[in-house]
Amino acid sequence: MQAHYPADFRREMGCTEAELLRWLPGAVNGRALTLMPRSAEVAIEGGRLDLAWRELPPRQIALMRMPRMAISFHFEGVSEAQRQAFMRYFDLYTQRGGG
Repeated sequence: MQAHYPADFRREMGCTEAELLRWLPGAVNGRALTLMPRSAEVAIEGGRLDLAWRELPPRQIALMRMPRMAISFHFEGVSEAQRQAFMRYFDLYTQRGGG
């Protein structure tokens, strides 16, 4: 989880596209979600979040291979407070557990 989320940013996530698509409905916390090929739009209190993604080559460490996705986040018409709250929930929902 980040300390601050700007209106536009990119990140890598360790998942496949199929996993991301399974997570998105829950990660947007009941907001309207429109899925398109390799992108999505989320309605957030009068504004929106545009997501776009592409697969990256897997990260390999010794014999372990981890899938990776490059994901772009673009918020439009969403207040700072709404953006921070949305992303904190999104990150907690998509975080993988361990141990």
